[in-house]
Amino acid sequence: MDIDKITPPEAGAATECKDDTETFTKVKSKKTKKRKREQDGVDMDTEEPVASKRPQFPPISGDKLKGPDEMRKIAVPAHRYTPLKENWLKIFTPIVENLQLQVRFNLKTRNVEIKTCKETQDIGSLTKAADFVKAFILGFQVEDALALIRLDELFLESFDVTDVKPLKGDHLSRAIGRIAGKGGKTKFTIENVTKTRIVLADARVHILGSFQNIKMARTAICNLILGSPPSKVYGNIRVVASRTAERF
Repeated sequence: MDIDKITPPEAGAATECKDDTETFTKVKSKKTKKRKREQDGVDMDTEEPVASKRPQFPPISGDKLKGPDEMRKIAVPAHRYTPLKENWLKIFTPIVENLQLQVRFNLKTRNVEIKTCKETQDIGSLTKAADFVKAFILGFQVEDALALIRLDELFLESFDVTDVKPLKGDHLSRAIGRIAGKGGKTKFTIENVTKTRIVLADARVHILGSFQNIKMARTAICNLILGSPPSKVYGNIRVVASRTAERF
């Protein structure tokens, strides 16, 4: 055995460390980079801002704003054919004369079709006309539905009695009876106090009015469905109505 050729492990590790130190490159500290960045930022801030000009575009003509003709279709159920036929002139006149739209009743598809034309000035009038016809088809009087055309902040809301409470059979009939009242007294009282219009179509309730008034009427109807006596509901409505009147 050659004893001289065997090298101890400590000596091998020392030689490896020397090689590593020779190949090691010195990394710059983060502080110097940060200082340099701050100096660059100071230099950038001192530069004067360049004034940018606003782009000027020519005004768009009214014909381009209108775009292509749009159409709305409102389906008419079978039980509303006769009222629609009787009141067609009352429905037709404000849509054509006031809103400058085209309207017709399609006998094949059983839809009321409303369309814009060259004379239409406001594109929003199409939505107003569609809401007006829809309100009439839901069961509102033409005079009440006409307010959707004349006023901006009026809305339609519909919900089922069973959405408030899952009732069936006689229980459902009694809930609808509580909303209507004897001879429609309860419904008329809610309408007059909240300044809304209400239509009871079987188990479905439709409310026409402003957002705040619809909220009041909906709360009263929900309380009646849940079983509150009408006298208590009247009192609550009057308190809320008086508060809103004082606020505005």
